[in-house]
This record gives sequence, structure tokens and C-alpha cells, in this order.
Amino acid sequence: MSTQFALDLRLARRKAGYTQADVAHLLSGHQSLVSDLELGLKRPNLEQIIELSLLYGKSFESFFGELLAERQRVLHKRLGRLPKVIKPSAHTFNRTRSLERLRKRLKSQIEYGGA
Repeated sequence: MSTQFALDLRLARRKAGYTQADVAHLLSGHQSLVSDLELGLKRPNLEQIIELSLLYGKSFESFFGELLAERQRVLHKRLGRLPKVIKPSAHTFNRTRSLERLRKRLKSQIEYGGA
């Protein structure tokens, strides 16, 4: 289940000269975590994403672009199935406009391949 993200992680680690044990220690994890991330068997949590970005000196967007694009597609798909508000109220006044802006932004980002 290797992904481009997993391959990028492995490449970044090797380019930096780190061992899996080094990265595991810096992430406060076990070497098997690093292996699973590099094989695409696991996804990092938010704290690990931040730490990996710092560890390898890459911006979130450049390092995790594949994951970001996937989540954009998922959100765009979910928007199409979002239930209608039955009783509009003061709290939902901006809902339609906000959803339309989100839909356009996600569609644009998906079409042009990134954030």
C-alpha cells in the first residue's frame, strides 16, 4: 500500500542521513511506527505531521500535498451529500454562502492539483 507520501518520507529520511531509530526517537515512537509510515501502512497524526515537517525542513503543503489533495476530494464528495437545513435560523444565515464558497474552493483546488 505504498503511496507517494510514504516514498517521500523514506526519501527525506535517507537524504537527511537519519535512521528509522533516529526518527522514531524524535517522534517519541517506536521504530515500527516509522517503518509503517514509510510503507504506507499508517498515517501520521497531527503532532507527527508537524514534527516530520520540522524534522525534514519541509512545509506542510509540500510534504503532505498528497494527503491534502485526498482530503480535498473527500470533503468535496461529502458536500454533495450534505443534508439541507430544515428550519433556517439566525445561526444558519451564512450557511448557503459559506458552503458555496467551500465548494468552489475545493473544486478549484482539485482541478488545479493543490492548495
